[in-house]
Amino acid sequence: MNDTISVALPKGRLGEKVYKLFDEIGYGCPEILEDSRKLIFENTENHVRYFWAKPSDVAIYVEHGAADVGVAGLDILLEQEPDIYELLDLGLGKCRMAVAGKKGALSQTDETLRVATKFPNIARRYYSEKSREIEIIKLNGSIELAPIVKLSDVIVDIVETGTTLRENKLEVLETICDISARLIVNKASYRFKTEQIEEMCAKLAQIVIRGGKG
Repeated sequence: MNDTISVALPKGRLGEKVYKLFDEIGYGCPEILEDSRKLIFENTENHVRYFWAKPSDVAIYVEHGAADVGVAGLDILLEQEPDIYELLDLGLGKCRMAVAGKKGALSQTDETLRVATKFPNIARRYYSEKSREIEIIKLNGSIELAPIVKLSDVIVDIVETGTTLRENKLEVLETICDISARLIVNKASYRFKTEQIEEMCAKLAQIVIRGGKG
């Protein structure tokens, strides 16, 4: 088992795209595509083992060594700040972290800004750098509702197409950063399985570069 790399994949469409990348570079495990209740999928021939995890849990599995490597969105890494290494931007799941609200919502700079978000740490750091006093309102559901019902002045959230914002007469007011999926690795695993992990990373990087050119 020492030469086997354990990979935590995020459940959902992103994870399926990520698995296709791993399969393409020689780390396939056909069993993972079967309709099964199994939790762990292993291909001893390819020296790889996979399991699916909730996207927000992937970095936790990697940080604590339950997985050697994993794939997590930059939004999750910025919010959780796990003690891991980030090896590669896979260029998948592209979107952006943004401040959104009604037009003119940021005009009253002398008042405390009420910010609704699923990402309180990202919001705090962003506004701390701008020396803006804010009140965080932590939500888990439809963040766009908050400024509409005057629970908050603005929201900090992931924006993909912006359609939901436009349909609710909201708009992106500021972009905090671009978001995409990242290959991450456990620090101890990287130390003890350096060669295997670097080989995997190099092969993935070639596909990412090829995809960017295409």
